Amino acid sequence: MIEPIYSAKPDRYESGMKYRRCGNSGILLPEISLGLWQNFGDTAPLDRSRQMLLHAFDNGICHFDLANNYGPSYGSAEATFGRIMQSDLRPYRDELFISTKAGYDMWPGPYGNHGSRKYLISSLDQSLRRMNLEYVDIFYSHRFDPDTPLEETMQALVDIVRSGKALYAGISNYPTEAAAFAYSYLRAHGVPCLLHQLKYSMLHRVPETEGLLEQAAAEGTGFIAFSPLAQGLLTGRYLNGIPADSRAARNFSLRKDTLTPELTERLSKLNDIAAKRGQTLAQMALAWVLKDKMVTSVIVGASSKEQLDDNIKAIADTSFTAEELRMINGLTVR
Repeated sequence: MIEPIYSAKPDRYESGMKYRRCGNSGILLPEISLGLWQNFGDTAPLDRSRQMLLHAFDNGICHFDLANNYGPSYGSAEATFGRIMQSDLRPYRDELFISTKAGYDMWPGPYGNHGSRKYLISSLDQSLRRMNLEYVDIFYSHRFDPDTPLEETMQALVDIVRSGKALYAGISNYPTEAAAFAYSYLRAHGVPCLLHQLKYSMLHRVPETEGLLEQAAAEGTGFIAFSPLAQGLLTGRYLNGIPADSRAARNFSLRKDTLTPELTERLSKLNDIAAKRGQTLAQMALAWVLKDKMVTSVIVGASSKEQLDDNIKAIADTSFTAEELRMINGLTVR
């Protein structure tokens, strides 16, 4: 079957999506961004991936988050995106904010991992070819590498931006001290850090407890949260056991033994709070992250248009009463 030529909805920016300023920059990001970590690799049907990306864009989601080794297999999410970029999204390139990253395992040998200049620049060149792009909007150092001088990693980001292969630089998964050095180095070299990307959810509070949210805000850097649904724990899928097709059932990014009776009981109580708010558990979890104006956007990894639509509804109500926050903290802070 020949797919019809894609034409984006004229009202895509009036469909309800909200946008937040990214630190002290000219960039606005949608409150909900689409991540291509697990559902867009070569094991996923291309037609479903295409439908997801185009549906997201039609609903005002203009930020797509990738990394070199997203798949599975490595590189395949970028390759999928590249095919859809070429066939459907090319006319809208200037409306899109596209990210990729390097820092985790990508290819064999000593230069296919971590934070060296050789790895970062080589990886971005490969990513651009896979995605059929001349540049990405932001390129991240995906993780802090304690064995590579941080000056080398940051100078690679500076040179990447100056080369035009990325418009902005970012960091991801950096601890507080390394982030402070990164902010300072990048700013001193005229390439301020646009975004810090970290895991953040009701069940994972490290950006709060280690001051990373406040640090980014003080530096004029945006903050973008990944895994806001705690690998599916906060979607409601596990309220009545472990579904056969779930990540926990496959021990993929979520272990079965995580689902203790105690955690299941806490998730059920959180679901009750969400229901009283008129939200699903997933919607409340996303709204909880977005309640803080220091958060620029949350990255969701939806696997269907229906799931994405459910996620988008979270932005309708991101305010919480003091009593709701007290109850949520009682169930999530450990």
